[in-house]
Formats: sequence, structure tokens, C-alpha cells
Amino acid sequence: MNKDNISKSVIRRLPRYYRFLTELEENNTERVSSGKLAEIMRTTASQVRQDLNCFGGFGHQGYGYSVSKLKFEIAKILGLNNNFKAILVGAGHIGTAIAAHMNFEKLGFNLVGIFDNNKEIIGNKINELEILNEQDIEVFCESNDIDAAFLCIPKSSAFEIVQRLYDCGVKNFWNFTHYYIQGDYPEATVENVHLSDILMTLCYSMNEAIDNADAEENDE
Repeated sequence: MNKDNISKSVIRRLPRYYRFLTELEENNTERVSSGKLAEIMRTTASQVRQDLNCFGGFGHQGYGYSVSKLKFEIAKILGLNNNFKAILVGAGHIGTAIAAHMNFEKLGFNLVGIFDNNKEIIGNKINELEILNEQDIEVFCESNDIDAAFLCIPKSSAFEIVQRLYDCGVKNFWNFTHYYIQGDYPEATVENVHLSDILMTLCYSMNEAIDNADAEENDE
């Protein structure tokens, strides 16, 4: 199996499979057909089979998929058992919410450090983790073998922070800033989160719905 040939769209659907399989497991569902999984995923049975066949299949014709086994296999594909060590930089509103409410252990990460440059909050704790001084990032990363950084800082601060982290060997980022990391570090692994982009996409969809409704009304 050559994972290099698997499209990003398939990979981005895997967390949804995992989430829905978790819900099925919690409801004591032991087996699920590709048709039922497609119904839950709002796609087609053919698409489900194609997606899963990229990684070896896991099902039997006429028998469906074992929910627990398929969930286990997808967790393994996603690397959720890797327990990657991560730090969070920026303990403002977004950073605090993420540190306080994300269940990182179930998502493949172990949040081991939180950093900020605001003297008023340095020393405070979020879920038993003390907010450390941003100036100490290098020492902390080098002594704790950090794998990834979650960036919840202003764009104006991001370039310097990424450069410092990169020099420490941290090359994986969950990026809530608007700094385009890949432009300066093309070999970095980055997942960008632009909340404004997501909201504008919602606005577009709502606008399209209004336009379609108006068009239907004019056709009557």
C-alpha cells in the first residue's frame, strides 16, 4: 500500500469516520454496513468502500465492518496512539479554550507545556499545566523532545516564534495565526486554522441559499 498516492480528501475524511464509529461503539453497535456508514457520513456506499480500500479494506462483502476493529484500524492509520509531545504558545482566549477543553490524549497528542509573554498570566495554571514564560521555550523544547507546537498568537509574533521553534527541531504546527509557515519552511508539516475563512464560507453558503430561494420564487 503506497500512502503517497492517497488523496488529501480521503485523509481528511478519516477523522469523521473515526468520530462516527466512536458514536456507534458508544451505542453498542457491533457491525455496520458500507451503506449505513455512507448514510451517516452523508456520502455513498461506493465512496466509503473506495476510501477504506485505500488502506486495505477491513470489511467483508455481505458482512460489513466490525465497528471496534474499523475504529482501531483508523486510529492506527491516523497515528492516534503516538502520544506526540506538544506545546501551546499563546494563552489568550483561543489558546486557553483549546488547552482547557481539547482531549489531546484521545487525539494523538500529549500537551506538556503552555507559554505566553503576558506577565500577568505567567504562573497561572490551565488543567494543572503552569503557563510558562515564552522566553524559556528553547530550554523546554530541547529538554522535553517536543514534536509539535500549537500556535495561538498574533501573526505579528508568529514569524519569530516559528523560527525559534524550528531551530529547536520543532517542525510540526497547528497554526491559528495568519502567518503562512509553509512559505518560509516548505518542509514543515502544518495544519492551518483560519476561523474567519470558515465563517466567510458559512456566509457564502447562506448567501447562496438566499439567491437560490429568490431564483425559485422568480421562476414561479
